[in-house]
Amino acid sequence: MKKLAVLIVLVCTILSCNEGTKQNQRMVPKSSGNLYNVSVVVDNELWNGNVGDAIRDVLTTVVPGLPQPEPMFDINQIPPQVFSGFAAKNRIVLKIEKSDKSEIKIATDAYAQPQKVIVVSGPNDTKLIEVLKNNKDKILDTFKNQEIEARQALTNNSLHTNNNIEKKLGISIKFPSIYRIAKEDGDFFWVRKNLTTGTNNFMVYQVPLDAIDKEGDITQQIITIRDSVGKKYIPGPIDGSYMKTEEAYTPFLFTTIIDNKPTYEVRSTWDIEGTYNAGPFVNYMVEDKINNRYVVLEGFTFAPSVNKRDYILELESIIKSLKIN
Repeated sequence: MKKLAVLIVLVCTILSCNEGTKQNQRMVPKSSGNLYNVSVVVDNELWNGNVGDAIRDVLTTVVPGLPQPEPMFDINQIPPQVFSGFAAKNRIVLKIEKSDKSEIKIATDAYAQPQKVIVVSGPNDTKLIEVLKNNKDKILDTFKNQEIEARQALTNNSLHTNNNIEKKLGISIKFPSIYRIAKEDGDFFWVRKNLTTGTNNFMVYQVPLDAIDKEGDITQQIITIRDSVGKKYIPGPIDGSYMKTEEAYTPFLFTTIIDNKPTYEVRSTWDIEGTYNAGPFVNYMVEDKINNRYVVLEGFTFAPSVNKRDYILELESIIKSLKIN
C-alpha cells in the first residue's frame, strides 16, 4: 500500500511538471512579409522629425557596388498603438521607444518566428539619434543576416542537386533548382538562371593560396584574378570581348567570415567592352588553409532597366551557404 501511494505521488508530480511545461510554452505565429522590408514601430511625431530622418539614414544605406543607388531595406512605418496581430509578424522590426536609459536591445522571435526585433531606447530625440548612429552597423548586420536566412530557407524548398560542384571542389553550396549549370570546365563552374529581363549568375572555382600576396594591393589582385577568369570563361557577343571589371568605378573591399573562414569580399560592377552589357557583382575569396587554396565564389547580375538589389542579395545568400568539406 505504501509503494502504491509513492507511485501515485510520483505520477502526479510528473503530470504536474508536464502541464507546467506546456503552460510555459509560448505559441508564436509564423513570420511574414516581403524580403528586405523593415517594420519601423515609432510614433508619428518622432517619425516626422529628426528621429525619423536618422532612422531613414540608417535603414536606407545604399547597397555597395550597384550601378544605381538602391537602399539596403524598404521601410514601413507603424504607430505603436496599431502594432499588433498581423502587423507584428514581420521578420525584421525596429522599435523606437522613449526611456530613461539610452540602449539598444535585440530580441529573437518576440512576436513571430523567425524574427529579429531591435529596440532603440533613449530619454529624448538627441539620445535616440545617438543610439541609432552609434549602432548603425549592428542594426544593418542583424537585419541583413535575418533576411539571408529567410532567403536560404526558401532555397531549401527546392534545391538543385544534379551538379558536380561537391565532387570536383570538395564543397557544398545550396542553390535553387531553377538555376542551371551553364558551363563546367574542370574545377570551374558557371551557374545561372533566367530572369524576365536578363540572368542571375554565380561562378565557383579555386586558386592557390599564394595567388594573393597579403602585403600587396588586395583589391587589385582580386580584380586581376576575376578578369582573367572572365576572359577565359565568360565571352561577350563581340569577338574578343569578355566580362571584366568596370574601370570607371572604384571597387569596395571588405573582410568577412564564411564557413568560419576569413574571406575577402569585393563589390563593384562588370561590363563587356563594346556593348551595353553591364551589372553588379560580389566576389568572395574564402581562405581554405587546410587545402592550400582560396575557394572563389562570385555572383553577378545582368538585369537591364530594373532594380538589382534583390538579385545580388539572392546571390549573396547562395554563396553564404558554402560549406567546405
